[in-house]
Amino acid sequence: MTDITPQTVREHGLSVEEYGRIKQLLNRDPNLVELGVFSVMWSEHCSYKSTRAHLRRLPTKAPWVLQGPGENAGVIDIGDGDVAVFKMESHNHPSFIEPYQGAATGVGGIMRDVFTMGARPVAMMNALRFGAPDHPKTRHLVSGVVSGIGGYGNCMGVPTVGGEVNFHRSYNGNILVNAMCVGLARGDKIFKSAAEGAGNPVVYIGSKTGRDGIHGATMASAEFNEDSEEKRPTVQVGDPFTEKLLLEACLELMATDAIIAIQDMGAAGLTSSSAEMGSKGGSGIELDLDRVPQREENMTAYDMMLSESQERMLAVLKPGREGEAERIFKKWQLDFAVIGRTTDSGRLIVKHKGAVVADMPVHALSEEAPVYNRPFERRTPASGSPPYDRARPVMDSLVRLMASPDIASRRWVWEQYDNTVMADTVQRPGGDAAVVRVHNTDKALAITTDVTPRYCKADPFEGAKQAVAEAWRNLTAVGATPLAVTDNLNFGNPEKPEIMGEIASAVDGIAEACRALDFPVVSGNCSLYNETNGEAILPTPAIGAVGLLKNVNRMATIAFKRENDAILLIGDTKGHLGQSIYLREIEGKEEGAAPPVDLSAERKNGDFVRSLIEAGKVDTVHDLSDGGLIVALAEMALPTRIGAKIALPATGDAIAFLYGEDQARYLVAAADAERILADAKAAGVSAVLLGRTGGDKIAVEGAGEIAIAALARAHEGWFPSYMGGTELSPSN
Repeated sequence: MTDITPQTVREHGLSVEEYGRIKQLLNRDPNLVELGVFSVMWSEHCSYKSTRAHLRRLPTKAPWVLQGPGENAGVIDIGDGDVAVFKMESHNHPSFIEPYQGAATGVGGIMRDVFTMGARPVAMMNALRFGAPDHPKTRHLVSGVVSGIGGYGNCMGVPTVGGEVNFHRSYNGNILVNAMCVGLARGDKIFKSAAEGAGNPVVYIGSKTGRDGIHGATMASAEFNEDSEEKRPTVQVGDPFTEKLLLEACLELMATDAIIAIQDMGAAGLTSSSAEMGSKGGSGIELDLDRVPQREENMTAYDMMLSESQERMLAVLKPGREGEAERIFKKWQLDFAVIGRTTDSGRLIVKHKGAVVADMPVHALSEEAPVYNRPFERRTPASGSPPYDRARPVMDSLVRLMASPDIASRRWVWEQYDNTVMADTVQRPGGDAAVVRVHNTDKALAITTDVTPRYCKADPFEGAKQAVAEAWRNLTAVGATPLAVTDNLNFGNPEKPEIMGEIASAVDGIAEACRALDFPVVSGNCSLYNETNGEAILPTPAIGAVGLLKNVNRMATIAFKRENDAILLIGDTKGHLGQSIYLREIEGKEEGAAPPVDLSAERKNGDFVRSLIEAGKVDTVHDLSDGGLIVALAEMALPTRIGAKIALPATGDAIAFLYGEDQARYLVAAADAERILADAKAAGVSAVLLGRTGGDKIAVEGAGEIAIAALARAHEGWFPSYMGGTELSPSN
């Protein structure tokens, strides 16, 4: 047996204090297998040891929440006995090291989180952050990640219906790949992971175990440096065709009553799945690794317990049901093996070649994992309104913005994803939120992912509030009632007080916004140590959100649909340019205060807009976000090439009014302006008539006009040119 040295402990990502605590819990020194098990279970990726104390402040309950955080995915009631199951999770470090497989296995892992709950996945989303476009690795990373997402999702036959792609130099050495999956199930057929009872068979199902992904969870809990490329062996390799078989086999088994508990073998593989199932069920588990299906020779117990090979599940069955389950999995050409049993010992006991190679209390791996109240410093928020050139031509700036990396059309990306498979996608990528019909009904789910990292850098609290508010607006803008949130908290090294301050402030911002909007957090993921050589990413608390349209036939979209419709602005405009896309792309500044978020205004304005959609009074809505009013107007004109002419208010600066990023605002196009203005006045909502649709230009009275064809060339051209290697954008 290998001696455990201080160097061995460091290589496993454990501190001296943590190793001392392990020895106390075992009442002896651990062996190498046990050290490996503790290292992954106590890693940041698995234990949330730096964030758990803060995450408790998030609101997680509502009458429609059937399962909050703590299971593989969250579950919400969407009526008629139907439930939506969803979660978002990161695969950041693996995707930087090996972009195709890192992104592909991120997609596979989040799908397993959903179907292990008993749900059939019906939609995928993603939130991607890359470095500056002119960084030498960016184009390669974009190509690999997009190919990996499309390659896995398309083979699974699950539509990828939307997401985000943004660029910033802070991600040069550490990209973000956050994947979200939404599934549908019946409320009386939800499966959980608590392995209750003793004497029940523990079964292994899916692919064989190899050496890929060993120490993946530990790697995801450490900063990058110049040697990160050497970590390729810790990146898992995915097989979507096997996962498709696994999905169908699991759903077939779930149609029986044979399952007591089931768990995806995700991060930390066999270790985390067995330990978590035992912990949640208050039981012990004995495993015999000689029975584990293996695809490589001479695998050690250490290899098998820490492998993160993909497309594998662990289940606890009712006694006597093994034969029935085996027939199902053999039919689907998958491995099936009874590799252990539950006990009443409260211990995880692992045997290999007839000997006990690990014997640990289950609670030591889970409940006794460290919880740190790390010191933190809350940053003074950026303030002020930066100066800008008020004489700059308004419409010239619009063309530049529409062709900028963060606003240019993502068509190049989403056309590589099958977004209509399953035939229930009602609103495809390019709108405010994706909309997917609940099969054979008039109900639909609206889905979005949102965060504005530059706001979060300027003010982590207000920026996190804004991420929740924008998600709420995007769901509202298609006519959905926002129901719940999943989050993916991407930050740097939590051992630095300033980073821990960003985390604490962001959690507070999310909590405040979710409470104010009745928008509980039902699942999520933390990804920390997103740094390279001490350089942290922008704080990126990504928000995934789901809402319900009770009647999909009343859905709104962003595209202008008729000539001579009135264009109305809902919400107050003060012309906030701090931290705006305009300021960054046109003036070359990342300065000023993030836009303030008035949650009562968000709620009031959003409820009003949704009431218009539900009543059939409007079918054309767009929320205002990056680029402000004029960019939103252009985005509404481009799909149908119907132009617009608007007038500026009598007072105020044209640039601030058109490009300011004030929150809680929507553009609405409708035939009956007087009726909507009257309704708004009665509801106490600010609404103003800006102009009318028509023609083939975007025209701003007193500021100029531009042809929609020119905007379309600018908007559609950047991504294909960039990925073709013919154009570079300046670093942002």
